[in-house]
Amino acid sequence: MTPDSFAAALEQEGFEPAVTITREGGGMLADHTHPFEAKALVLAGDIRIVTATLERVYQQGEVFHLQAHEPHSEFYGLMGVSYLVGRKPSP
Repeated sequence: MTPDSFAAALEQEGFEPAVTITREGGGMLADHTHPFEAKALVLAGDIRIVTATLERVYQQGEVFHLQAHEPHSEFYGLMGVSYLVGRKPSP
């Protein structure tokens, strides 16, 4: 999936315009939530997402999806991660 096709799909699904997020290698964000639904396309590097029911590493070209208020942790690969993310406000 290309960044353009991903952005178009987000728009069709009611997400706000996508923004690019870049995180440094070896970093992490401990357990937290967001007040919005998030769907992201990994552009470079990798990210490990840990939720109550799933732990998975996402690499370039893969999409991860988190529901609003879903507790999760994020761990960034040694080379860091860059991803295109769309947000949908929680009703």
